[in-house]
Amino acid sequence: MLVAVAAFSGMDALLKLFSEHYPPMEVAVLRGLASLPFMALPALMTGRYRDLKPNRFGMHALRGALMVVVLGGFIYAVRALSLANAYSIFLAAPLIVTALSVPLLGDRVGWRNWLAIVVGLIGVITMLRPSPSSLVTLGAVAALVSATAYALSVIALRVLTRTDTTTSVVFWTISLMTVFAALIAVPQWVPLQHEHWKWLVVLGVFGAIGQHLLTEAFRRAPPAVVAPFEYTALLWGILIDWAVWSVLPASRVYLGGGIVMASGLYLIWHERSLTIASARLRASSDAPV
Repeated sequence: MLVAVAAFSGMDALLKLFSEHYPPMEVAVLRGLASLPFMALPALMTGRYRDLKPNRFGMHALRGALMVVVLGGFIYAVRALSLANAYSIFLAAPLIVTALSVPLLGDRVGWRNWLAIVVGLIGVITMLRPSPSSLVTLGAVAALVSATAYALSVIALRVLTRTDTTTSVVFWTISLMTVFAALIAVPQWVPLQHEHWKWLVVLGVFGAIGQHLLTEAFRRAPPAVVAPFEYTALLWGILIDWAVWSVLPASRVYLGGGIVMASGLYLIWHERSLTIASARLRASSDAPV
């Protein structure tokens, strides 16, 4: 998950650059088209065609539609805000994932975890600095909508990985997202500039790596464990903003980000403690008397 977040952060920086020249939905299409070859070719070259078979096509279509909202909202957000500020709002997504995993997946989240989620949300609010001038902006709203759609897509991902391969999940989600976004983008399509083709290839590499590792992460661990690692995106956002755009976030972003990451680390530690305790209990009950 850590490597996936790093790859997605590099991809997001390129999405921000592309958003300065193209409409958000067109950028979403470019992101999908750039990634598809890197995701499909390995399976085709090794003859593992069955890995591409979708067992739950309806769920793939749902994730594709949700990803249109995720990418469209986030691309608009990074065009209007700095990368770190957009991330600071998008950081609500892992908290939403953990909360939604209870009613939608039947996961158990104790009161301590709920308290950590609330504290994390306080950290997000600290970064937002609620006021008529900073909270109700189109960029902030787009980032929040994107975060909510992302949380729902992660829940759907957890369901999909029970029956479908990682290759299938990644390929069909991105393929359907690209098709859906293209239907919206075609009427206002802007021809791609020659100097942007090389960056399109890099975008595809980052996107393919991130999507594959993200899927594997949620296949191997519950959302409450994996999702908090999303918080490292804020560190990448700050670094990229400083290196590329010579911008650093306000002090409230550091404070709020620290609170959010502390909440995430607590969720990881608590989940780990429960897993160890459960394993010890099983071991003791299986021991010969």
